[in-house]
Amino acid sequence: MTSYNPKEWISFIFSASKADTFQKLIPMMIIIGIYSGIIGYLEMIYWHLPEDSYVKNISVMHSLLGFVISLLLAYRTNTAYDRWWEGRRMWGGLVNSSRNLAIKLSVILKDESDRTYFRKMIPGYASILQKHLSDSDTAKQLFDDVDLEFDHHKHRPNQVAKILFQKISDLYTSNKITGDQLIILNNELQSFTDICGACERIKNTPIPYSYSAFIKKFIFIYVLTLPFAYVFILGYFVIPVVVFIFYVLASLELIAEEIEDPFGTDDNDLPTKKIAENIKKHVEELI
Repeated sequence: MTSYNPKEWISFIFSASKADTFQKLIPMMIIIGIYSGIIGYLEMIYWHLPEDSYVKNISVMHSLLGFVISLLLAYRTNTAYDRWWEGRRMWGGLVNSSRNLAIKLSVILKDESDRTYFRKMIPGYASILQKHLSDSDTAKQLFDDVDLEFDHHKHRPNQVAKILFQKISDLYTSNKITGDQLIILNNELQSFTDICGACERIKNTPIPYSYSAFIKKFIFIYVLTLPFAYVFILGYFVIPVVVFIFYVLASLELIAEEIEDPFGTDDNDLPTKKIAENIKKHVEELI
């Protein structure tokens, strides 16, 4: 996750990072610029279209559709950010559940071997969950055209949760904890699985294909029609104007694509590995 100071405007404007959409869009921006130049040449030099040509009225369509495309992109960005923020909430919940479980066990357990066991296994769940969510196969579980032949016994977070509960159950059987303490600890362990399920829901349920494809096609067609109308007003200055409009619209779509899956390896994705390391540090301090 990129670290930055939101108050440093100058560094935002003049610096470039791997997460900057400008670098990703350079090839397409060059193509759009060349295309706009060709349209300008054809209309002004080759075809000699007059100022009162009906082609100029295409700008009316852009005025009408500009509002529509702004609504679509706003909804797209907000939806993607909601997924990013929910993922952060889930991992915040995992931090709290791990701390609570460690605090309760540190008070309840007297045997050092039992304390050592949970000192390793509690942060182990966060580490395994981080690896599970970063696995590309996890995102394909609901795809109809993909047969991954999953062995459900290899769902690693579930296996760690099962081992933790088995240990808690053994402590109860050996009378090291009471029935009331078993119920209290069970609630914390159950939250682990609830968090895993919520994260998997975000990971393997992307934005519907038809919606994402429609926005991309809409942006592309919208930008391709811009030079036809505005070349009469801007001349060859239509080239940088159209390129800039494409950059703005396409950047919003790229940003939404990046943050809608918050468990990947992009610069703006959640620092789940760092969070797992912090959980390990906190649990070791408590138990």
